[in-house]
Amino acid sequence: MEKYLYIALFAPIVGSLIAALFAQSPKNLFTGIFTSALIFVSFISSMILLNYVDMDKIVHVEMMDWISAGNLSVPFGFVVDQVSVIMMVTVTLVSTIVHIYSIGYMEHDESFNRFFSYLSAFVFSMMILVMSDNFIGLFIGWEGVGLCSWLLIGFWYKKHSASWAANEAFIMNRIGDLGMLMGIFLIYWNIGSFQYDVVFANIVNLDPSEVTWIGIFLFIGAMGKSAQFPLHTWLADAMEGPTPVSALIHAATMVTAGVYLIVRAGEIYILIPEVGMFIASLGAFVAVFAASMALVNKDLKRIIAYSTLSQLGYMFVAAGLGAYWIALFHLMTHAFFKSLLFLGAGNVMHAMDGNLDIKRMGGLYKAMRPTAILMSIASVALAGIYPLAGFFSKDKILEVAFNNGSYLLWGALFVGAGLTAFYSFRLVMLVFFGEKIYEKDGIHPHEAHPFVIYALTPLALLAIVAGFFEHSFHEFTTQLLSDYEFTLDHSVGAMLIFATSAMALSGIAYAVYKYKRGGFSENIENWGVYKLLSNQYYIPKLYEVAIMKPFTALSRFAWLNIDNKIVDASVDLIAKTIYGGGEKARKMQSGNLSSMLRWMVVGIVVLLALAIFYRPTV
Repeated sequence: MEKYLYIALFAPIVGSLIAALFAQSPKNLFTGIFTSALIFVSFISSMILLNYVDMDKIVHVEMMDWISAGNLSVPFGFVVDQVSVIMMVTVTLVSTIVHIYSIGYMEHDESFNRFFSYLSAFVFSMMILVMSDNFIGLFIGWEGVGLCSWLLIGFWYKKHSASWAANEAFIMNRIGDLGMLMGIFLIYWNIGSFQYDVVFANIVNLDPSEVTWIGIFLFIGAMGKSAQFPLHTWLADAMEGPTPVSALIHAATMVTAGVYLIVRAGEIYILIPEVGMFIASLGAFVAVFAASMALVNKDLKRIIAYSTLSQLGYMFVAAGLGAYWIALFHLMTHAFFKSLLFLGAGNVMHAMDGNLDIKRMGGLYKAMRPTAILMSIASVALAGIYPLAGFFSKDKILEVAFNNGSYLLWGALFVGAGLTAFYSFRLVMLVFFGEKIYEKDGIHPHEAHPFVIYALTPLALLAIVAGFFEHSFHEFTTQLLSDYEFTLDHSVGAMLIFATSAMALSGIAYAVYKYKRGGFSENIENWGVYKLLSNQYYIPKLYEVAIMKPFTALSRFAWLNIDNKIVDASVDLIAKTIYGGGEKARKMQSGNLSSMLRWMVVGIVVLLALAIFYRPTV
């Protein structure tokens, strides 16, 4: 099985390197096909490993010694177990579809080859992250994902907003990464190893305060990567990148890495339930916080981005309350319908000549029926309606909150379920139904290439049927993860499911009813609450006023008064002094014999004076 591990891991980077060879060449369709094929090979290998691990086996390889210094020894090792293989299959499946989709989406881009090089490198970094058998390897993949996200979000670097968004994402993640590094250092300081098996076997022997700090610092890293409040602002701005990048970041790679970290480190968080409760509380807050901003946003991709942020909150609630397998289950099902939503949005964006304002669309159903059906399926799954996947995974998280006695968290998630259903179908109604507003702009929409639609079909099927694998998923993952025990009566559980489903259906019904009748009045945009939500609670403005402007002013002051007047002036003074001395000394080298003899006499006199008057002490 080791060969399949190596194939799954290294196939994406081979594709990336081959594509990089043609990065400066004109578009070559072979590049897109070749990289897509290698990602598919990685997916097939991951499926073979899934079948092997399902027999209660684990594949663990150590390729070589990697870091060896004193007592520190970190091998270049990888593990395929019940957690990592689920992530491998999810990442490679979604990535394969995104790669195929990108062949059509990026067909007119002059940097077609460069795009596929970056995209495959992104997948490789994520595979390193999830397959590593130690925290250092995880961190290498973690940083690789951050680098590739910077390259892809800012892919159209000549566009200022794209370059700015890439820098924002990169810098915001460095804040979280500092916390993660501190957590990793604390692990080594107290345990003397980075290996998962060693750390988890010995973590119980540490002082509870040390375990608490480790858990806090690791979660700070997860907050940055998964865009949890207050490190969340980069996620919506990252929509400046190409749509396939948005799908990959939001569905299978970057933002899911934080949830994976908490699930992987579950043995640590079991010992510190108070930190887990904080994680769950923050997740519940983010679930409603992000959903509320999606209610009023007009940007097609940003609405879906806020939806991702909200669903990540649900995942963190489950992980924080110890239901790790449920968090992982929602991560997997969410990847299917969220990538479908983003890729469908890409079809709409192309059809609308790059316009993303859903208020300028309407009536696209007839022109884009396949895309409309696919996005509607994804929206129903996101809303959590039976029998689609979101019903099984998201409702399970609400049951966990109620079962845990965390009724406030359950209430927040319950409200979030209604908001999710409403904004999902607000998007569907405004984009695909109603008046054809786009005709006023002279736009003639068209459907995407047939192969693009066919590529999205597996995601739609999985969004429908993935939830039915709940029991087998539970049995499979709890071979490694600690199980979560439900103590609710079946009648109570059924009542919770009914209430949540009724809430979601009410949200859908209200959205359909309201937007079939023309939507809300334009006067609503003058309401204080609307302005608060549309301006993201003024948090970006707060960051600009409280952090960015003072930092810019301080940097300018340091540049003008310290760098220019002190540092540069000191260096210039030294240079001018040496240069001036050299200019004066040049007169000694005139080439005139009489002048040279005079300088020789001066030198002899100086030497004699030193010999006479200088008496070294013994």
